[in-house]
Amino acid sequence: MTADSTSAPPSNPVEEPDGRGPSAREAGRAPGPGQGAGRGLGRRAFLGRVGLVGAGGIAGGVTGALVEHATGPDGPGSLERQRARAVAAVRPAGPHQPGIAGPPAAHLVFTAYDLTGDAAVTPAQTRTALRDLLTAWTRTAATVMAGEQPADGGQRTLGLAPSALTVTFGLGASALTRAGLTNRIPPQLAPIPAFPHDQLDPARRDGDLAVQICAEDPMVAASAARTLDVLARRYASPRWRQHGFRQSAAASAEPTGTPRNLMGQFDGTNNPAADTAVFDLAVWADTTAPAWMTGGSYLVARRIRMLLDRWDLLTVDAQEKVIGRRKSDGAPLSGGGEHTDPDFLARTADDSPVIPANSHVRLSHPQFNNGVRMLRRGYSYQDGLDADGDPDAGLFFLAYQADPRTAFTAVQRKLDRLDALSAFVRHTGSALFAVPPAAPAGGHVGQQLLES
Repeated sequence: MTADSTSAPPSNPVEEPDGRGPSAREAGRAPGPGQGAGRGLGRRAFLGRVGLVGAGGIAGGVTGALVEHATGPDGPGSLERQRARAVAAVRPAGPHQPGIAGPPAAHLVFTAYDLTGDAAVTPAQTRTALRDLLTAWTRTAATVMAGEQPADGGQRTLGLAPSALTVTFGLGASALTRAGLTNRIPPQLAPIPAFPHDQLDPARRDGDLAVQICAEDPMVAASAARTLDVLARRYASPRWRQHGFRQSAAASAEPTGTPRNLMGQFDGTNNPAADTAVFDLAVWADTTAPAWMTGGSYLVARRIRMLLDRWDLLTVDAQEKVIGRRKSDGAPLSGGGEHTDPDFLARTADDSPVIPANSHVRLSHPQFNNGVRMLRRGYSYQDGLDADGDPDAGLFFLAYQADPRTAFTAVQRKLDRLDALSAFVRHTGSALFAVPPAAPAGGHVGQQLLES
């Protein structure tokens, strides 16, 4: 959990929701002074005008031209356009899977699966099962991301917009081992070591396969997860699942701004910006990875429980010193705004560091970690109460990176030992997956691995 580098990245042109138009929150709003009836479009009326809702429900993704036609030259401003994008379809393109570089949607369903079958199943049979499952998943993911109803999918999302749905697939080292592909396991998939303060639950660790589903609408995300579960029945079963949430486009005054976590802190500022050299170096697999990972990335997933009852006993001033940033606006304690570079040399009148040496921001900052960066897509979670009646809540930390050995693992070694925030969090789940590139035209995710 590195709050200094977990902001939502800017929109990526190769993974961008279609459409422009008013937000879902404008449904049923009465026209204001000087507004015509056309400007008071409700959500279904708007979606109908731009072609999202047909006789059977979702008719397809919104196109920018259709929305512009529907809203006219005096249509919605930037805020409304951002909100409209959150209910439109994502158009995957380029060499990378969706759900990595684009803006994170409000709701997450993350599932780790284990391949079924006993020890008598041969590696060749496992490879065939993997290929068949990934083929079915890839085709169905394309269907639901387009806002269409999958065959025999239960028609659970009729009347709902595509909601910027993305589906991202990952492979664990254990899947490659079972498939007889041990010699093709990337060195970047070396197991994450144990850290002294970890309290990992065996039921929330690892997995042969991972599916990350993100959508602005929770029903859209849950329905996609259910559809993929059904397709997996012959081949794999869920090992563990985590639901998560972040600020929604409809509720936020700044839909693309940095979200807050359950501690009330901005959870991330300083993520590498998509489509930059820094981003490419930090996120995408480098030349030391096998060819089947070209265009892919490595995903570390950590379930981080926040000890909120303990955290809430601190004053705001004390909380800010733990993090190293102001709670009100996310600015570093050395001054400026949220995106101002921290001044770690700044001193107080009594010559102590303005940003404490054990603050989370200082210890996780690239300046003190050989310049290493990761792309975080963290989601808050709230899973009720534990046996003692304490909230089981925190952050489901998702970090994409070129090499977890030099990124997550190296940084977490330091945080686990020295970070003031460690007194208020516990890592209870952990997994590592290779996220292959996008499927080739007409093919499936992982095809470069399984058919080469």
